[in-house]
Amino acid sequence: MTPAAPTSGLILAGGAGRRMGGADKGWIHHQGKPLVEHVFERLAPQVDQVLISANRNLDRYAALGVPVLADGDADFRGPLAGIEAGLRHAAAGWLLCVPCDSPALPGDLARRLHAGLAGGKAAVVTLAGRWQPVFCLLHTNLVDSLSAYLACGDRKVASWLESVDARAVDFSDEAPAFANLNSPELLSP
Repeated sequence: MTPAAPTSGLILAGGAGRRMGGADKGWIHHQGKPLVEHVFERLAPQVDQVLISANRNLDRYAALGVPVLADGDADFRGPLAGIEAGLRHAAAGWLLCVPCDSPALPGDLARRLHAGLAGGKAAVVTLAGRWQPVFCLLHTNLVDSLSAYLACGDRKVASWLESVDARAVDFSDEAPAFANLNSPELLSP
């Protein structure tokens, strides 16, 4: 179910995968299929467009039938670089960002984040008061703010979200849905 406001979705799959021995996390299998496919299936019904931010295996991600955005360098500058690319390429006025290693996303993530905006331009998932900054909803006109932040050499997602007065939206009732499967011991076959 797509939200009332046109929204693009961005799957962040551009990390270096250090905790996974350098593997591209999106293509690591969990319960019989790659993590990125789990996330795609949960995100796509909630948004008008899906984008993927990746720095490797670009053709493989493109085979999912959606635009793939690279950071433009091989330095793995972190999720904010992917978010910046997503804000620049989103077809809708809003961008919902999620990581590729959280296969159990809530089916109402977009709707609840939109509801929690309270007139703001950014909303972020919180669990028991703790921000989960890569699960966020952003208005695309925040791209200049993000570009300036990155130009200063900053890389912390939470710090940038604080600077744009992101609204915290509590998802403690669905905490397991935000589990990051970012190390081999967390994966199931």
